[in-house]
Amino acid sequence: MGNQVEKLTHLNYKEVPTADPTGIDRDEGPRIGVSYIFSNDDDELEQHQDSVVSDLVGQPPTPQPYDPQLHEVECSVYYRDECIYHKSFSEEDALPVEGDDGGGGGYLTTYTPENLLNRCKAGDLVEFVCQAQYPHWAVYVGDFQVVHLHRLEVVNSFLTDAGQGQRGRIANQLYRYKPLSPAAVVRNALEQVGCKDRDLSWRNSECFASWCRYGKREFKIGGELRIGKQPYRLQIRLGDKRSHTLEFQSLEDLIMEKRRNDQIGRAAVIQELSSHLQATEEEEDNDPGAQTATE
Repeated sequence: MGNQVEKLTHLNYKEVPTADPTGIDRDEGPRIGVSYIFSNDDDELEQHQDSVVSDLVGQPPTPQPYDPQLHEVECSVYYRDECIYHKSFSEEDALPVEGDDGGGGGYLTTYTPENLLNRCKAGDLVEFVCQAQYPHWAVYVGDFQVVHLHRLEVVNSFLTDAGQGQRGRIANQLYRYKPLSPAAVVRNALEQVGCKDRDLSWRNSECFASWCRYGKREFKIGGELRIGKQPYRLQIRLGDKRSHTLEFQSLEDLIMEKRRNDQIGRAAVIQELSSHLQATEEEEDNDPGAQTATE
């Protein structure tokens, strides 16, 4: 059973279930997404991966300069026909930000922890980003402090400590839900400090921080029933005119996949999807009855 669970939690796009038992998607709809019903908090996975790399090579890899446009995956999330999350570096989406000092564009600009601290207001969401690691989210509660889910516990830390030297951004504009008042966001976060292990209702730092700001049960573990048609769609941008869409039964599952993409990086995601799409197109070319899916 252990091997089966391990395989289920590390599916790649070639192993994602399809509607046709022969393994070929013949309709024009999006593919079904991965369900992470056995996965644990990905911040724990991040710590484990770092330790494995350190053990293998004797010392951690040398950090490279971080460029969001080079490493991050552009994507949109839809609930039925409504866009509820959007990340794009295109000029029309990258709204100008006063004092933009590089590392992206507009609301996706990243800053050093010290510069980020000068921009934060109570109730803001903060996203720390680094190459080959899961993004780490936190809620700024004022007085230079954040509340965040870290190693299966909700803790109160100084922002500079929580970032661990990583660049970060204010992430208020990524999700398009209506936010609660800043006071309510801070209260939600502070009330959960000390919650840990089996008492947690969130699978990762992004789900916790987003729940604090928007108060939606969809960010919680088991907040939605996984039955019927998948209402959530993750649209991944592959190029100027190409994208690929995955379907999910819950927002929680979709966020797990989105964060996995952020961890492995843009180049790996595009290569993985391109290999899958090329294999699918070749199978359809060999079958005159197959229909070509359009993204």
